[in-house]
Amino acid sequence: PPYKESGAQTALDYGEVMVALTGEVGTGLRQMSDGEMIVTVALPVQRFKLVLGALMLSAGAADIEVRVREVRIAILQVFGLAFLVTVLLSIYLSGTIARPVRKLAVAAQAAGSRKSGRNIIPDFTGRHDEIGDLSGALRDMTDALYDRLDAIEAFAADVAHEIKNPLSSIRSAVEGIENAAGPDQEAKLIAIIVDDVRRLDRLISDISDASRLGAELARAESTRVDLVALLETLVDIHRTTSEKHLRFEFAAAERFSIPGIEDRIGQVMRNLIANAISFSPENGRIGISVGRVGTQAEVVFEDEGPGIPEEKREAVFDRFYSERPEGEAFGTHSGLGLSISRQIVEAHGGSIRVENRHDAGGAVQGARFIVTLPAEG
Repeated sequence: PPYKESGAQTALDYGEVMVALTGEVGTGLRQMSDGEMIVTVALPVQRFKLVLGALMLSAGAADIEVRVREVRIAILQVFGLAFLVTVLLSIYLSGTIARPVRKLAVAAQAAGSRKSGRNIIPDFTGRHDEIGDLSGALRDMTDALYDRLDAIEAFAADVAHEIKNPLSSIRSAVEGIENAAGPDQEAKLIAIIVDDVRRLDRLISDISDASRLGAELARAESTRVDLVALLETLVDIHRTTSEKHLRFEFAAAERFSIPGIEDRIGQVMRNLIANAISFSPENGRIGISVGRVGTQAEVVFEDEGPGIPEEKREAVFDRFYSERPEGEAFGTHSGLGLSISRQIVEAHGGSIRVENRHDAGGAVQGARFIVTLPAEG
């Protein structure tokens, strides 16, 4: 409706005022003669709930448009600032998160193809955040992977070397049979072939056991192993079956169990007993004792053999260690027993070491192998 302003104005001239006098908010929109819009708002003036009057405010549309324009400009400014912050934050996140993750992904792919060195994973551990943790984990993983690959390659090279020796011996013996001077020489050559075949059979069996040991230790479930009962059984078996006349002495301070894979723990104990038997002289003593040291079970194997040269104390645990007792036929052992034993013990969270036994004068009286394993109650 058109805006009219009479000389003597009353509330009846404005509908929004009448609404306000009832206690509600009234609004109105009118058009002036020049086309400008007038907006009005009437509010009730109350004391408690008694309406005492009404207050009407009016403003031209131009004023409102100015205010709306100011609000729009403010909104655009806030939007522009937010957009700028978003862009800067994106650039920052790209530099601090996306780019390092992309570098790690590229390095991981390169590590999979093994086209670069082993330390190709970028080191972001100095960041001390999740990206740094991821970088450290990937570096540890690739180092373990390369160590495993290097171990496999070294193992394959050792196997090839060890198998090549008996094969060469067999080939020479076979070629020599054709030119043998007589039945006696043929029999000697055939005996060499038989011994080498037996050696190959033992070697291949031990190699097969060593090659699948890591996977088996990772898959097998741990159980409670009665260590004292296990050793008592093994000692009784070797007392009965040993070809040498030996004195087996076994002592256990207490009975307790260890968590582990019983077959593999038994394999370690058999290897160490067999090793003591091999190096012990006729009528020698083999002592085996079990005790607890803190939270560890400690098993000690003692013999009266020649002992271990100081410079060979770690070498005896290498694969295909070849130093054997005097008089033992070549190839009787593959040289993998102590290496396998250390691998099993370390997989169970324990350790194995060797030292020499000495008398009061300092002379070597034999060797002592010490195995420690986590113990239960």
